[in-house]
Amino acid sequence: MSEMELALKLEGHDHQIGSLKHRIEELESQSLAIQELAISANRMTVVIENMLEELNQQGKRLERIERGPIETMTLIKVTIITTLVGGIVGAVVTTILSLV
Repeated sequence: MSEMELALKLEGHDHQIGSLKHRIEELESQSLAIQELAISANRMTVVIENMLEELNQQGKRLERIERGPIETMTLIKVTIITTLVGGIVGAVVTTILSLV
């Protein structure tokens, strides 16, 4: 193999090495971008999970707030009915006692 052929082969190898270095640099930058994307997706997942938990807690609080007036109205109805029944029983007993 002559010096000229050897020089041409070395030049070809240098060109291929340069091309491979460029491709590796591109792959490294793509890998970094993918890694950053994965980290961002993970952070977003954590934020969404926290938001879901807060939303569930707010739903429970809202349910308690909505039940308050219903429970109050039920208590008022029971009190009115108890008072009416007590008044009627008292009137009946008074009437019966006045007749005796």
